[in-house]
This record gives sequence, structure tokens and C-alpha cells, in this order.
Amino acid sequence: MTFVGEHSDLGVEPVLRELSIPSSTYYRWRQAETEPCERRRRDAELTSRIRQVHDESGGIYGSPRVHAVLKREGVSIGRKRVERLMRQAGLAWISPRKGKSFTRRDPDADLAPDLVRRDFTADRPNRLWVTDLTMVTTLEGPLWLSAIRDAFSRRVVAWETSARADADLVLTSLAYALASREPAPGELVHHADHGCQYTSVKLTTRLVRAGIQASMGSVGDSYDNALAENLWMVIKTECIRGRVFATRAGANLALFEYIDGFYNPHRIQKRLGYLSPIEFEEKHYADQTATEQVNLKPRRPALTS
Repeated sequence: MTFVGEHSDLGVEPVLRELSIPSSTYYRWRQAETEPCERRRRDAELTSRIRQVHDESGGIYGSPRVHAVLKREGVSIGRKRVERLMRQAGLAWISPRKGKSFTRRDPDADLAPDLVRRDFTADRPNRLWVTDLTMVTTLEGPLWLSAIRDAFSRRVVAWETSARADADLVLTSLAYALASREPAPGELVHHADHGCQYTSVKLTTRLVRAGIQASMGSVGDSYDNALAENLWMVIKTECIRGRVFATRAGANLALFEYIDGFYNPHRIQKRLGYLSPIEFEEKHYADQTATEQVNLKPRRPALTS
């Protein structure tokens, strides 16, 4: 059609005859260009919304999560169409990288048994917490991050940072978790690795006082604390990679914006039915309340003859 337009001074019909193109076909092509078909218009609208969802996620969502967000919004679109439109728009998810372990073991410490045995599931909140330490590099020096994650909802229930990777850091994050969640004594398992911070007298004493069962996987084995290791992979992929932090305060702010501003309230996960951790917990409590109300509803006595 471009060739015909370039030689329109010769007349459209003569050029079409030379090219053996029916005039009806040519004018249909022209109309399609000037008046895009409904599917093309719809693709353009969907691409605009897909790009917005992708941008709102910080560029981390792939087609499954983008499709889930659109579905939640009531947009009727197939998974394959989302994949195609994202590919055409050059939108892709960020692939994770394997992290580095920073576990340092105290050979003289008393170790807790492994109560989890790689089964990182729970039937309700505050039954299993996993925890670990990792390091964030800044130009000012290392910033150590301690976080506690609930196995039920994968929510980060508490986190804290420090320039020192010591027992006080993990104790502070535990204190924040206990204050915000108030788990029932005797029902919660606290799972960590054999790092010296987690075998310290300070931490083990605090766990005993709170009625929390201590559990430990083996040192240097990411599978024994896989749920905590997975959190580091997610944070470093989606929040830290490609960024240079001049100060520890700058890195701490970035972690706050990601964990409290995005991960907990908004980052949907396939294992949670494409809900965010907070949404998943809210749904659990709402379902629990509805079940209790049904059970408390008085029943009519059976009619007797």
C-alpha cells in the first residue's frame, strides 16, 4: 500500500492493475489503517492498562501477575493475550538471582531441634515464623537486615536494620513482631538457621519467656530455611538490584517503601490465590468470622408430630 501511495500521481487504479491488486482490497487496507478494527483498538487500550499495572509494580510483574490484577479489576482478557501484548510492548519481569549466605555458627552453642523439616506451611497466622539475616551494601558500609515472615500469609511481620549483625538486631525484630502480632503462648514456632545470633542466650531466653518454640535448620543449607531465603531473593531482586545507596539511611528508606509500602499490602502472590499477604490474612479472618456467626446462629427445633 505504501508503494501505491508513493506513485499516486500516476493514478491509483492503473498502479493497482499493474500490481494485480483488486481495488476493493486496496481500499479495505486503507480503511483498516485510518479506522483500526475493534480488536486493534482494544489491544491498544489493554496495552496502556498493562503498562500501567507493570509500572505500578515497579516493573517486577510478569504476565501471570499482570493478568491476575486485570482479572481482579473485572477486565476480560486471556492469559495468552496479556503475554502477547507485554511481549509486543517490551515489558518483562525481573528474574531473581541466588543470594549469598551470611550464616556464622557458634560451635559451642546449644541448638534447637528442627521442628519444621522443610514444611513451611501453616493453617493460620502466628503458627510458624521464619527469620534470617542478610546484608545490604551501601557506600557508608554494610546495613544488616533482620526480618520475620509468617509462613501462613508470607507477610513480613517485623523487620529491623542495623550496622551490626548481632543478637540485639534479631532481638529487636522479634520484639516488634511480638508487639504487633501478640501470638498465643505455646502455639508459635520460631524457625531460624544455626547463626550465632539465633543461638544467643538473649534470644533463646526471650523465646522461652514468650512461650515460643525455637526451631533450627542446618547451617549452610538454604532448603532448611527456604521461606526466609526466598524473602531475601524477592527483596534483592525487586528492591535492591541495580541501586547504589549512598547511606544506610537511604537503604533503610528503600526497604521501608518496599516492604511496608508494596510487599505486604500490594504484592500479589500465586500461592496466596493472587492476593497480597495482608489481603490473604484479612480474607482468613473474614472467613473465620463468617463461620463463627453461622455456628452461633440459633437453629429451629425439629417439628414433632
